[in-house]
Amino acid sequence: MSDATQATAPHTVPGLDPMEAERVVDVLQARLHALNDLALTLKHVHWNVVGPHFIAVHEMLDPQVDAVREMADTTAERMAALGGVPIGTPGALVARRTWDDYEVGRADAVAHLGALDLVYTGVIEDHRAAMKTAGDIDPVTEDMLIGQLAKLEQFQWFVRAHLESGSGRLSTSGAHTLSDAAGQAARASAGGA
Repeated sequence: MSDATQATAPHTVPGLDPMEAERVVDVLQARLHALNDLALTLKHVHWNVVGPHFIAVHEMLDPQVDAVREMADTTAERMAALGGVPIGTPGALVARRTWDDYEVGRADAVAHLGALDLVYTGVIEDHRAAMKTAGDIDPVTEDMLIGQLAKLEQFQWFVRAHLESGSGRLSTSGAHTLSDAAGQAARASAGGA
């Protein structure tokens, strides 16, 4: 490799091909956007939740926000270690996201939890796909994503505990939009399933 080529080739961790590292960085950039969006969404819910379950949900969300922010930081740092440039600006997030903005404003706790269940489902599914891609290239990144998935799935379990009946049926079953999920959860909570 010539000195000129070396100067322009991206730097990455030893033993990882720069082109493969770039592929992982691209996958992680999408995860960074999703995690930043999730942290903001969780905080939005924290501020706008009302009703009889207010305090339980309000206090449940702050540790989730903190953990998701830590995941975003760890993801960005891994991108930098791989030779990437993590982009965490709001404009970049909005321009590159593939999901709709969270649409529930001030609402009952159970309605928000119904919408959050769908949000978590999307983040978890995309994290699993990223984990598979990373696993084919970089086990260190795969391991990071596995750890994040464990926490994200636990947080979804916390959310679903409020939406699940004793028989295991989710009140949001079959909902495809955040508004539908919020409405179904609210109706079920009010006894009008």
